[in-house]
Amino acid sequence: MTAAARSLPFEHIPCVAHIIQRVIAMAFRDSGFDSVLAKCRKIVGHFKHSPANTAELKALQVSHGLAEESLVQDVPTRWNSTLEMIRRLQHNKDPVSAALAQQKHKLAMLTSADYDRLAKLETLLEPCRYITELLGGEKYVSCSVVLPGLCHLLRTMEVSDVDPAYIVRFKASFTKDLNKRKESSNMWWLKIATALDPRFKHLRCLPKSERGEVWQKLSVMLKDGEPAPQSSGAVEDPEPPKKKMALLMMGSESESDDEAVSTDKCLERYKGEPYASIDTCPLQWWSAHSGAHPKLAHMAKRYLATHASTVPCERLFSLAGHIVQKKRSALSSENVNKLVCLSNWLKEEDVV
Repeated sequence: MTAAARSLPFEHIPCVAHIIQRVIAMAFRDSGFDSVLAKCRKIVGHFKHSPANTAELKALQVSHGLAEESLVQDVPTRWNSTLEMIRRLQHNKDPVSAALAQQKHKLAMLTSADYDRLAKLETLLEPCRYITELLGGEKYVSCSVVLPGLCHLLRTMEVSDVDPAYIVRFKASFTKDLNKRKESSNMWWLKIATALDPRFKHLRCLPKSERGEVWQKLSVMLKDGEPAPQSSGAVEDPEPPKKKMALLMMGSESESDDEAVSTDKCLERYKGEPYASIDTCPLQWWSAHSGAHPKLAHMAKRYLATHASTVPCERLFSLAGHIVQKKRSALSSENVNKLVCLSNWLKEEDVV
């Protein structure tokens, strides 16, 4: 299957949201956060597995002037669940400590040093949560946001002189693993997509030495031209005779310089356009500016149509899996589609 996939005429773009979560898991393994996270999981499990303990915790939350909320158990396959577990424990530090002081248990209590570590870990994971939700959101997300997102993560993981040893290990492991995974990604596709996105065409996510290479590559692609899509009923033109072909080649050589100048002007006009806001859909922007940049607009539709993540599709599969169960296996495909549509509408109504 892998060999067959490599033989297909398609470019492979890995799911960046999955990559970030794998990098975080690797950084946890190589840093010194395992022990404190193990304490957190056991404390959360102590309340999760006992309704009486949970009720006592909620009563103490009310007495401390906090809202009643359950603790969150982190799950390896549930993104950002570790961050949410840390936040809930820190927010309910006093009720949790009071409840554990009144109950019989053999749990290792969190010390002030542990809470300090959790606070630093929350600071480290917050940019990862933002990028993961940006790349794995329900709205359209182009692969052109990948390079700026990864650049933002790498900047937040720069080692400072005041960082403790465990923070340095986490940042070093995170940066090393992320750079390694970047090398195995289709970087040229991502660079061209970033340049064709009116929000990130300044290419500040790349070193200055690489920006010129991207625009040069884009210029060569414009000169070569990409094959235009043909309808199923299109009739191909017959091959011209050899003499006519020779004459055409002679004429094309004299016009090659003019074509190069035209291509450079096309790129300069695009560079001179105002930057689009971060909330702008790049495909809608190109649809509105296709008349001014016809060649670039055709290329942008191909590159910006590439999704950065498979998360929305996987969420849709999971939703359909919850609907089509053993007891509901007789549902018709039409009713399944209607139920999935209603579920989406109800979710949007809750958000509003």
